[in-house]
Amino acid sequence: MLNFSNTNVLLCVTGGIAAYKSAEIIRLFKKDGADVRVVMTESAKEFITPLTLQAVSGNEIHDSLLDVKAESAMGHIELAKWADIILIAPCTAESLAKITHGRADDLMGSVILASNATSYIAPAMNTTMWLDKSTQENFQTLLSRGMNFIGPDEGEQACGDVGPGRLVEPEKIVELIKSDLHKGPLSGKTITITAGPTREQIDPVRYISNNSSGKMGYALAEAAKLQGANVNLVSGPVSLTANKGINLFKINSAAEMLNKVIECMESSDIFISCAAVADFKPANYSDTKIKKEDSESLEINLEKNHDILSEVSKRHNSAYIVGFAAETANVNDNANKKLNSKNLNMIISNDVSDKTIGFDSDDNEVHVITENETIFLKKDKKIKIAREILNIIALNIKS
Repeated sequence: MLNFSNTNVLLCVTGGIAAYKSAEIIRLFKKDGADVRVVMTESAKEFITPLTLQAVSGNEIHDSLLDVKAESAMGHIELAKWADIILIAPCTAESLAKITHGRADDLMGSVILASNATSYIAPAMNTTMWLDKSTQENFQTLLSRGMNFIGPDEGEQACGDVGPGRLVEPEKIVELIKSDLHKGPLSGKTITITAGPTREQIDPVRYISNNSSGKMGYALAEAAKLQGANVNLVSGPVSLTANKGINLFKINSAAEMLNKVIECMESSDIFISCAAVADFKPANYSDTKIKKEDSESLEINLEKNHDILSEVSKRHNSAYIVGFAAETANVNDNANKKLNSKNLNMIISNDVSDKTIGFDSDDNEVHVITENETIFLKKDKKIKIAREILNIIALNIKS
């Protein structure tokens, strides 16, 4: 089931009587896994207190364009970059007009102008105000710019009038935004992603492995699900939990990973090889624990594992194949060689010698390399990097 795990939601609350419903909107988003921050206009604070929304969201409320406590005092830029989804609910007639005209004299207006997040407006106002020619012109203008509207609903209003203008109920707002995620750029696509390390057993208690945490692969799976894809995640042993809507297959060895990937690729359109697969495995497995008393030294003969990425590329050349190159030197040169030698559509290179973006880090910095271009994605949270990578893949599939 799709939820808002690893999704940053910025709720902008404006000054209408329906502002009291914003607390329930926050609760529902958080219940579904979202991190919610709140921007309040000055008039919104006349209808519901910042303390209430802070308590429900668990985050400090933002209400000042010039916030001296924000990094570099550029709070609106920080929030604009942080948000994945912006929801203005309730949105008054005044706020609708300000958004239409690009006003940036308060925090909300500045954030909206500075953000590339998917934005939604849930209007709430008197029915006569909603039907007024000026409001309808603003509504149509914002629609033409790609702004998403939720409502308004029809019914009895606080003033006693009956007609369009009511705020859509919080449950419906959250569900509509959630269902919108199914219509993302990867909607209708099936994507298979590998993640984490593999373990190659020496004996029943010892194995050869590596330091991969699986965080990048799991972030890619989350991002792909949020963009509407059906996701198969073939994961080595990690301490992470996958979104319930992701098809998770747990494996240990490279051979097990290869078999599961080949099975999944029978119905997949895209393959992303993000796992740190062991290149070698012990040539001989001991059925019993090797005792140190039996010898002063131990020699382990190794043999090559099958190359999963090459196998998929050979068998499924109609799929869009993406590899990862985790390098410590000549990063992009080595990545380009891998791109060509394995006949890939795309390769993602990263420098794992940099401990701030390497194994087990929450951040990454990569180059996305295709035959025609190289795109640099500067250091950011892995979930953000994952979304950018999936956006680039979606664009390349369409072109």
